[in-house]
Amino acid sequence: MADPVAKSSGSTGGPNNLEFERPLTRIEVQIRELEASQARTGRDYSDQIRKMRAELLTTVRKTYAKLTAWETVMVARHPQRPLTTDYIQMIVKDFCELHGDRAFRDDKAIVTGFGRIAGQKVMLVGHRKGKDTKEKIECCFGCAHPEGYRKALRAMKLAAKFGLPVVSLIDTPGAYPGIGAEERGQAQIIAKNLMEMSLLRTPIVILIIGEGGSGGALGIGVGDRVAVMEHAYYSVISPEGCAAILWKSGEYAQQAAELLKMTSKELKRLDLIDEVIREPLGGAHRNPQQAAANVERYLSQTLRSMKRTKIDTLLERRYKRLRELGSFFESSSSKSNGRSKKANGQALAASGSAARS
Repeated sequence: MADPVAKSSGSTGGPNNLEFERPLTRIEVQIRELEASQARTGRDYSDQIRKMRAELLTTVRKTYAKLTAWETVMVARHPQRPLTTDYIQMIVKDFCELHGDRAFRDDKAIVTGFGRIAGQKVMLVGHRKGKDTKEKIECCFGCAHPEGYRKALRAMKLAAKFGLPVVSLIDTPGAYPGIGAEERGQAQIIAKNLMEMSLLRTPIVILIIGEGGSGGALGIGVGDRVAVMEHAYYSVISPEGCAAILWKSGEYAQQAAELLKMTSKELKRLDLIDEVIREPLGGAHRNPQQAAANVERYLSQTLRSMKRTKIDTLLERRYKRLRELGSFFESSSSKSNGRSKKANGQALAASGSAARS
């Protein structure tokens, strides 16, 4: 049986170690020292090692059971967290990458291509952040330009032409905000993608694997099913950006993260997503293979389910889903005593009428 708290390069006490993970790192270091001493001296430390592994397991479980919103953001940004390219290597077979938008250039921040997931042919679209410094700069740290979203749309239309479902993996702090991107129509192409994806005549599955930031995420984020990994986040703006607007200082990012309701639990509670995909104990960065297996299982089940649905029915459900997206809460005890209501047209109209009266 695999160790539920698998070792990773992100838990060695180095610069990749998160602040709240330091107690875990101390235990891991002690275990490694005992193992090294046992190998060097021949003494039997198996009982101590077994007890410390049990302590580590308990500590990891307690730590990750009560993560704050800001700590969740830190996990979503962990340097060792598996990226789109990692999932492609682990769960996508026969991947054939497609390049370019046929208008300006090939944006490295978006990857597209044909492949097979759990034996099913798909068109995969996703953000690419890059691994090392050189690649991260080439990919603008996962912040796509307009040509990246045009490339994604071109690939998705090709998928619809051949009757293949689209799988979109989102992991970006947001769309690239530079002058060149704005000059080439950043906002316009994101808006166009929203419209085109809502009408695309093929199944679309959206999965936020790390950061789901603002319009940069929405540019490839409209679909029939939306799932968020347990320690990922999905938000209208980054905590730092929100703090800069509301408090004129990034020092309030932690407070902003709490107010934005960006964690998977909050998103599910507010009916903004369909599913939360469980991560291995201690986060995907501690056991990427298990995280990939969970993702593959979810995609396999979801794709098979949607494959049995007629495309016209799928489009009707997609439209209805978008119209009824999310919930709101009324604090007035005379009306609903804080009960949740679906934020559809009727509910909005009713609340607007009540407000005018």
